[in-house]
Amino acid sequence: MGLLTHKVERSGIASGDHIYTWRTVFAYSHHGIYVGGSKVVHFMRDQNAVSGDPILFSAPLNCSSASSTNVSSTCTNIPDCGFQQKESGVVLSCLDCFLGEEGLLYRYDYGASPSVFLTKLRGGTCTTAQSDPPEAVIHRAMYLLQNGFGSYDVFKNNCEDFALYCKTGLLVLDQGALGRSGQAASVIGVPLAAIASSPLKLFMTSPAGLVVATAGMYCLTRYATDIGVRTDVTRVKVEELTSFHNCKSSKKRKNENHCDIREVTLNQTDTPAKKRRRCD
Repeated sequence: MGLLTHKVERSGIASGDHIYTWRTVFAYSHHGIYVGGSKVVHFMRDQNAVSGDPILFSAPLNCSSASSTNVSSTCTNIPDCGFQQKESGVVLSCLDCFLGEEGLLYRYDYGASPSVFLTKLRGGTCTTAQSDPPEAVIHRAMYLLQNGFGSYDVFKNNCEDFALYCKTGLLVLDQGALGRSGQAASVIGVPLAAIASSPLKLFMTSPAGLVVATAGMYCLTRYATDIGVRTDVTRVKVEELTSFHNCKSSKKRKNENHCDIREVTLNQTDTPAKKRRRCD
């Protein structure tokens, strides 16, 4: 395990692993869930959608334009490479197409200690949260392949958010809050750390000291947004995901009169039932 990433060989991954690969000379990484048989389920931007969001944390498939239920006609590695439901960003691809031309494979680390987490120079490589068993992870990924994972959002609902949900079943309750993605936290954390440390210039004469202080604030910002320590996350069963997203959308439209508080039935890997807002 390195300070930047956790590179592995293909023989070193197992079904249910959260894997990722770096794009554009380590500018960003693309994440997915390895489901076995050289197949990866991952979440990407709808390539036919028109959006002003920057194209980050997502990557086009090499094997297919993938915007319908038709499978790829160009990749011959597996028969269903490029499978994608209509108007869904969740895609099944072979491992080769997922990795792309660079072909470097990394595994996301779960259950990292706070000290290990803070030593990581880049976000989006580990979390302090614990992973659920592989069978639960694969079940979520395959269910979402058929039913979708909502709308892609670079800061609130990207490919890393998808993989983190499949591994943990955790979702952010606050619609206006930053998602679970460590990459997004890093992008926002850099300017926040710079702003927060700027008053220290009045007290520090050494540039090195200011750099260390800024780096410390950056690491603490990332740690505070990690799903393993956040208090605004809840466990949601994958079969309840659609109603969960619908309730959040209703709240945004200020139609809260259609929502009430109910007990949610959770799967065997979940914690005891929690109360949350749910739509009829």
